Amino acid sequence: MRICSPLFAELSGIGVAGHMHGVTVLDKRGDVLRPCILWNDTRAHAEAAALGKQTGIQDLSGNIVLPGFTAPKLEWIRKNEPGVYQQIAKVVLPAAYLNFYLTGAYVADMSDSAGTSWLDVRKRGWSPELLAASHMLVDQMPRLVEGLQKAGVLKDELRRNWGLNNQVIVAGGAGDNAAAACGVGALHEGQGFVSLGTSGVILTARDHCRPNPEMAVHSFCHAIPDYWYQMGVMLAATDSLDWLARVTDKTPAELTAALGTKLTPPSAALFMPYLSGERTPNNDAAIRSSFTGISAQTSRNDLTKAVLEGLAFGLKDSFEALVASGACVDSFIAIGGGAHSDYWLKLIATVLNLPLHIPEQGEFGAALGAARLGMVAAIGKVPSDVMTPPKIKRVIQPEQALTKDFEVTSLR
Repeated sequence: MRICSPLFAELSGIGVAGHMHGVTVLDKRGDVLRPCILWNDTRAHAEAAALGKQTGIQDLSGNIVLPGFTAPKLEWIRKNEPGVYQQIAKVVLPAAYLNFYLTGAYVADMSDSAGTSWLDVRKRGWSPELLAASHMLVDQMPRLVEGLQKAGVLKDELRRNWGLNNQVIVAGGAGDNAAAACGVGALHEGQGFVSLGTSGVILTARDHCRPNPEMAVHSFCHAIPDYWYQMGVMLAATDSLDWLARVTDKTPAELTAALGTKLTPPSAALFMPYLSGERTPNNDAAIRSSFTGISAQTSRNDLTKAVLEGLAFGLKDSFEALVASGACVDSFIAIGGGAHSDYWLKLIATVLNLPLHIPEQGEFGAALGAARLGMVAAIGKVPSDVMTPPKIKRVIQPEQALTKDFEVTSLR
């Protein structure tokens, strides 16, 4: 397929981003051996627990071995699919597989690789000890580069098919959340965002590596050299609202629109937001959701409020874990599909008791961050000159009259 846009024909750089932790296993020819096991798949919970008990794992990786991480999934394949396991020549994450497709080289970036339980996050390199703990070898791993460094050059075949005039540099890229941080300009200590997507994420950039695995805080390398970031993750954010929409035969937009825009005191009904288990701070793959406080008078709107409130308090759990790790944040940028709901934004701002900044226009997420990484790799721009915060359309302040009503320490 030839793409004929004159502007596109002058493309000089590409950056990739992808969901983290996914396992893509390749044979010696580079062919995919089985479907990728995704980030929110918790089948490897027993393998994660076993790896986590080994001495030095948390110290080197800077993180608890969570069931969704890459290393326990390889252990699951080893135990359950030995025929596949014996053929594995390379293990790459989804974004690194895109790099391979584009360039023909096995190259991964630091931010994505930090979520495998194989990377020494302080030294920013593969750890032979961590790999050996899950029966893997360094030569089965892709070469590591920083996210803004050159991973390779676009294959000539693709360049011709796409109608490109110049050699195209492919950057190392980033995991989705590190790329989103580049998209919103969250590079330095105290800068961060709340992402309301399938999962719920609270992220803050860090100038130093300060792991806090005890609270299931994710401590990963940033896509920028010599920087890191920490985040708390809940596995089902908009997923929870989607679930309620399915069972009530409504759309998520209809559910939230029915609440209006005026924030009201908490619902008598309570929702525990654990449809898919939970990460921060519970690290529990088996925990599940529930409603409590339901009466004969409970309405659909009450259930919607309960779901949104449960999600807001789940994010507060993550925020408290970040604060306990030494993070100091006085506001967040709000991104993701859930950021279109004014009611939810007001609720989260009030529960966190922090203002939320809403970008003026466009999507300031992983795709923009990946493009910025591609620009830096191709033309050598200074990262801080490219990865700037967006213009802010408005600021959602906490509803001070209701902060006491929503003042609980956490869901735990």
